[in-house]
Amino acid sequence: MLVLIRGAGDIATGIALRLHRSGLQVVMTDLPRPTAIRRTVCFSPAITDGETTVEGVRAVYAPDTAAAKKYLSQGAVPVLADPELACRNALHPDALVDAILAKRNLGTRMTDAPVVVGVGPGFTAGEDCHAVVETMRGHTLGRVIYRGSALPNTNIPGLIGGYAGERVLRAPADGIFTQLLDIGAEVKAGDIAGTVGGEPMRCTIDGVLRGILPSGTPVHKGMKSGDVDPRCQPEYCTTASDKALAVGGGVLEAILHLSGALDQI
Repeated sequence: MLVLIRGAGDIATGIALRLHRSGLQVVMTDLPRPTAIRRTVCFSPAITDGETTVEGVRAVYAPDTAAAKKYLSQGAVPVLADPELACRNALHPDALVDAILAKRNLGTRMTDAPVVVGVGPGFTAGEDCHAVVETMRGHTLGRVIYRGSALPNTNIPGLIGGYAGERVLRAPADGIFTQLLDIGAEVKAGDIAGTVGGEPMRCTIDGVLRGILPSGTPVHKGMKSGDVDPRCQPEYCTTASDKALAVGGGVLEAILHLSGALDQI
């Protein structure tokens, strides 16, 4: 079974890990210049770096669908720079997962594949997809919705280590981002993690820098550009999060259920 995932950020990568380890073939797409901040647990850097590995699973940049099919045969996860999903017609996926987390549907339709799964708010099962997987932290995280929508976006990051919005580092101005600290660095409130046009982007809490944009990324003021984890566990920077794996489990359930695969077990 071939699954095409739209997006290759940290949540999409958690989904890809679940599917890949369950024996499904996975192809991913993202922007030519990805904007995921948790780059050490994302497959999107394969687009700019050529390849990357997360939890022992190798992802490789594929310039076209022919290359994607070659890398699939080698057991890797191909990643294409294809935000418009032009590759869909050539790949003919058995399932399509929209995991770009735009909080709204940017063009995914129920007719895009035999099974279409929307991740997070912005999708309605039965209208633009066959199932929706909940991304809100809490009791319903990872739950599959076969009729209706996920909980609405609150614009408030999930609570981790007692902190929510304080965890997120945002660009102080419009311009080109410059990274000053590496992912995994221990930080204190007030430390400068990066700059935009000389203006500092300061950490607001103590912890470990879990994610940050790479230097050269165009940003706008207020854009999410970094993330501090107050739990102070550097090893969390190199493994998929509990949220990503929970959502991945929900996507796996939805695909197997809707494709009839569960009936064959």
